[in-house]
Amino acid sequence: MAILGGIKSILSRSHRFVTKSILLGFSVIALSACASQDKSMTGGIADPFEDMNRAVFAFNEAADAVILKPIAEGYRFVVPSPARKGVRNALRNLKSPVLLGNELLQGDVDGALKVMTRAMVNSLIGVGGLFDVAGYEGIEYEEEDFGQTLAVWGVGHGPYVVAPLMGPGSFRDYTGKMVDTVVDPLYWWLTNTEQEEWLLARTGTQIVSTREELLDVLAELKMSAIDYYATMRSVYVQNRAALVADQKKNDAFLQDIPDYDDDY
Repeated sequence: MAILGGIKSILSRSHRFVTKSILLGFSVIALSACASQDKSMTGGIADPFEDMNRAVFAFNEAADAVILKPIAEGYRFVVPSPARKGVRNALRNLKSPVLLGNELLQGDVDGALKVMTRAMVNSLIGVGGLFDVAGYEGIEYEEEDFGQTLAVWGVGHGPYVVAPLMGPGSFRDYTGKMVDTVVDPLYWWLTNTEQEEWLLARTGTQIVSTREELLDVLAELKMSAIDYYATMRSVYVQNRAALVADQKKNDAFLQDIPDYDDDY
């Protein structure tokens, strides 16, 4: 109970930290856009912190092998495929307000209409989003975040960064994640009504669901890669480019991913 109380206390104050972090993130992006011009480009993104990134990447891989991957494998073994798909559908439905905001900020009116249609249809007919009724009718889900919005506005990646326990990213996309957290109505409601345990449950479920979805893809990439770090960096850049271009989430993983970048 003491641990849960501590977590709640941290989360209840986290929105102030996140707001300050966003301001810092925007400043870093502006500076890095200039600073990164002198750095060598690797796979379409600057990686000036490569030594540190590789160390963190190795730590993340070890943590994944010991903790997250076994949990994801257990989740796949215990929970039937239809139920796992229902969980993914529900998690996507909960993100509708954030998706809608980003579609509007990108000037994508058709995308915004799709988000609203999907949210209404799946919430009312799809049992709170468990069933993707809209998808069955051809209104497909599109992943949107503020990192993509910044890209549409012309903001570059900035330096490539591998954060502890968070995986690959860039200054731009990490800033986008912080913005999405701040504007998420569910986040504010749960933190302001002292229901942070539901926020933790959603976050944990999202992590496990995403890891389970990528079990086979990442295993195949790891087996075929000469330099797994370089391969994952290339995958990250291609996947983000696909998302910005409104391709399906996993389209980048289906492209011909090189075993290593030209620099290796």
